[in-house]
Amino acid sequence: MNKVCVLFVCMGNICRSPTAHGVFRHLVGQEGLADRIEIDSAGTHGYHAGAPPDSRSQATALKRGFDLSDLRARKVVAADFSRFDYILAMDSANYQGLREICPPGHEHRLRMFLDFAPRLDIAEVPDPYYGGQRGFDDVFDMVTEASQGLLDHIRGKH
Repeated sequence: MNKVCVLFVCMGNICRSPTAHGVFRHLVGQEGLADRIEIDSAGTHGYHAGAPPDSRSQATALKRGFDLSDLRARKVVAADFSRFDYILAMDSANYQGLREICPPGHEHRLRMFLDFAPRLDIAEVPDPYYGGQRGFDDVFDMVTEASQGLLDHIRGKH
């Protein structure tokens, strides 16, 4: 397997994408593939650049044994399309934002994250930022399902 690079993207890079980053990093580590799969996360907006994940995302992850405290928000840049094999949007608004900055010839790298969780029968990971704790729990569950599907896909393809 050649090195595969994965970028998770939401709006501010403090809730959904760092959760996906942390969950996927954990699964990759458990499988002994950390040297073969590079993982990062970013936001389509730079509102929170340099900030850690939202405290509610961190608390939800910690409850389940995942530490997100080392992650820091950043804004996605056009150069990411050359670096990453998979650029995974959490929802259609962020997908559209990514399409707008995607250099020609790199569109094949952009996908919706929940494409890797067809059993869920939903297309978007909802933003839990303005909701209650249940939203963060639901996001964690969706992200876990899609992360396993993504890992299975990468193993099969690469």
